[in-house]
Amino acid sequence: MKGWQFVREARLRAGLTQAELARRAGTTQSAIARVEAGKEAPTLERLVELVRACGFDLHIRMVPLEDAEWASVEELLRQSPEERVRRFETVLQLATAGRAAMKDARGG
Repeated sequence: MKGWQFVREARLRAGLTQAELARRAGTTQSAIARVEAGKEAPTLERLVELVRACGFDLHIRMVPLEDAEWASVEELLRQSPEERVRRFETVLQLATAGRAAMKDARGG
């Protein structure tokens, strides 16, 4: 996942607009838009600040890559771009449904 994707994902999970995140982070909506569009690459420090402004924390750790993970990577590389998009769409639908179910369970 690229830096801008972490910012966008955190903002969406928090239910914030770009303007709301900008206010929390002490910046402008256009600066957030540039980061989310991948036009501006935030430093690691700034990335952590933006994610925290959404109410999340970003943990980075280095772990050895397992053989099973390499198998998954190789499987993805064998798929066509269309197959990867379909797979991603399925995962996204499941994640969205899970998020909605969690929200309903909390009464919100």
